[in-house]
Amino acid sequence: MMRVLSSQKTVSHVIKCLAFGVIATLSFNASAGSREQAKRIHDRLAGIPPSETVLNDMQASITANDAIAAAYTAMDNDAFYSVTLKNWITPWTNEPQTVFAPLNDYTATVIGMIRDNVDIREMLHGDILYVGQSGSGLPAYSNSNNDHYAQMETRALPLSTTLEQATQSSVTGLESAATAGVLTSRASAKAFLIDGTNRALFRFTLINHLCDDLEPLKDIERAADKIRQDVSRSPGGDSRIFMNSCYGCHAGMDPMIQSFAYYNYQYDVETDPDGDNGQLTYNSVGQTDSVTGTRVVSKYFNNNLNFPSGFVTPDDNWVNYWRKGPNQLIGWDQALPGSGSGAKSMGQELAHSAKFARCQVKKVFSNVCLRNPVDAADRTQVDTMVASLIANGYQLKRTFAESAVYCMGE
Repeated sequence: MMRVLSSQKTVSHVIKCLAFGVIATLSFNASAGSREQAKRIHDRLAGIPPSETVLNDMQASITANDAIAAAYTAMDNDAFYSVTLKNWITPWTNEPQTVFAPLNDYTATVIGMIRDNVDIREMLHGDILYVGQSGSGLPAYSNSNNDHYAQMETRALPLSTTLEQATQSSVTGLESAATAGVLTSRASAKAFLIDGTNRALFRFTLINHLCDDLEPLKDIERAADKIRQDVSRSPGGDSRIFMNSCYGCHAGMDPMIQSFAYYNYQYDVETDPDGDNGQLTYNSVGQTDSVTGTRVVSKYFNNNLNFPSGFVTPDDNWVNYWRKGPNQLIGWDQALPGSGSGAKSMGQELAHSAKFARCQVKKVFSNVCLRNPVDAADRTQVDTMVASLIANGYQLKRTFAESAVYCMGE
């Protein structure tokens, strides 16, 4: 009997020890969970491990049920601006969509807008530009080279403190009414207004800022009255190609990109074949193109004999034919007229669409969570963040914070 009791005591003792161990382990895991969450948030936003002090602060915020504050702490690290945002934005600034391109005015401006909680819609229509602070020893901003930003990057100046907001008109001399955010930045002009017909700018704006391309948006039921002369109506002698392929894209695109009829990127093709020293030009009132005799640049008349009866561009008036038909699902702002003159109002038309807001959120989600939205929970989160973006004045920095919190793990 004594031996049985002794055995029971031993078992009881073991159970108590195990129970204590489980409690201790659970307690440790709860602590480790919030710490791991803090580290994951920092890794996703800054791309580098946090210091012990920062990690402790972030963990304390998470423990206090304020994970958003922890995310904002992580975004205080300059790597969020100089690495994460720089790598995220850079592919938008070139046709190959490569991240391996130098810092430029397009990238720097979007970084600054996110840092300063500027309404991100101004990215496509604002008189806004971010440059290096005076006194930083950088060469002055130039309309004909990228040295200002290249040296900023070469010298590894912190973008979290080096960038300062300015008006594009005061820095570049482009009149304020002709500015359209990053669309009229030098980097954008070099990439999308060089040579060609200016249509590349419209297509890549759709790709980068509405998360769509021309092919899915083509609509063969829109009017063809604005399709330019350079678009053959019978490519290869087959009019079906035009009707089934070319028509649907150009019917919507050509009336919109007419807004850039006075813009060009000029460079010396003989001495500067890549256009590294070229610059954006704009025909103001009283200025005329030597070929057209009007303010409209000559590229809008390239290959005008392909279909002489096609549209002859007279000015920079634009109209959005996609406000009717299937592309009204883009969610155009009904408070806007859907037509206007010049790049600024056209950029506003795109930026004020519902698709623009959703595109920004989806891109942030994919960048922070390292995956596209894949299930119902992810899609619900995207919907929630779109609503939050609108409610918070289109501050994209908060979207980064919300994405990081959602993907911090449990």
